[in-house]
Amino acid sequence: MNDSRRAQVLRAIVEDFVATNEPVGSKAIVQRHTLGVSPATIRNDMAHLEQEGYIAQPHTSAGRIPTDLGYRMFVDRIDDFKPLTHAERRAILQLIDSHGDLDDMLDRTVRVLSGLTHQVALIQYPTVSRATIKHIEVVGLGPNRILVVLITDAGQVEQKIVITPGTVDDEALRGIRDEVNTEFAGQKLSRVVSTIAPRTAAGHMNGASTEPAAELGPVGADVDAALTQVRSAVTDLVMATREERIIMAGTANLARSGSEFGEKMAPILEAFEEQVVLLKLLTSMAEDREEISVRIGRENTHESFSSTSLVAAEYGHDAGSSARLAVLGPTRMDYPTTISAVRAVAKYVSSVLEQG
Repeated sequence: MNDSRRAQVLRAIVEDFVATNEPVGSKAIVQRHTLGVSPATIRNDMAHLEQEGYIAQPHTSAGRIPTDLGYRMFVDRIDDFKPLTHAERRAILQLIDSHGDLDDMLDRTVRVLSGLTHQVALIQYPTVSRATIKHIEVVGLGPNRILVVLITDAGQVEQKIVITPGTVDDEALRGIRDEVNTEFAGQKLSRVVSTIAPRTAAGHMNGASTEPAAELGPVGADVDAALTQVRSAVTDLVMATREERIIMAGTANLARSGSEFGEKMAPILEAFEEQVVLLKLLTSMAEDREEISVRIGRENTHESFSSTSLVAAEYGHDAGSSARLAVLGPTRMDYPTTISAVRAVAKYVSSVLEQG
């Protein structure tokens, strides 16, 4: 489509349909937009746009609505984005000023993004392959219970309780903590699992004795067993950081757009319950290699989302914690505002991770 006026007509149809959810006619375009032509000329342009597949007539009225192809052309031609208001920028900046671990920050992020766009917000838990272990804390919870906490330089916190066969006193716990930090602290998560060799309960790192536990005496055997269990817990926690997860907010916004989805609402909700579907969708969008990736209608790879649009951006790349955040809603979406919000939130979340 090379005709600039037809592009303006298409833009007018998209903007009016997004605003009103009503088919757009030629008279409405003349009244609302200063294109400097008559309704007859607009009708001629609309006929060409319909023939080329950019708009469609939903029923016998004179109005037209955009197709997926029309939305795609509109999005590809966006050259100005609605700036965020002062209140919106302040809400995003609170992400930086707020304290808490990575889970808290991601939860706040999806709630802010959903509030800004009035759509469903998704954030993929970061793949921290380049992150490193910052510290491992070992805390006694009782005679036979130890809490192991793994903290990464990307702000991720994982914890696990270990049940020991014998009692481990505070001095021994400090020794265990120093031992595991000496081995693991500063290591990249991506290398930890591959470099940990299986150890027996009688042996541990830094040239520890490999004598049978029975020869160490009751206390020594208990401490040695606890050390082995803590090391195993650290390995499990590192694996937990590699799990792919998604946090969502604003699913109730779908109900407000329910009439637009009709019978397709149930498959969308079912797909939400299967996070693997959303993860595959976000992963496929990473292949677009664009700052902002937009999938419209049937461009989405999963049939359940054929009536939705997804706007996604990468965050945390420079912080070693790369993942994507996104907004999902009906194809009748305010694309300029949504793209601006997704871009801004991704930028601020990346900043938080870099400050780590």
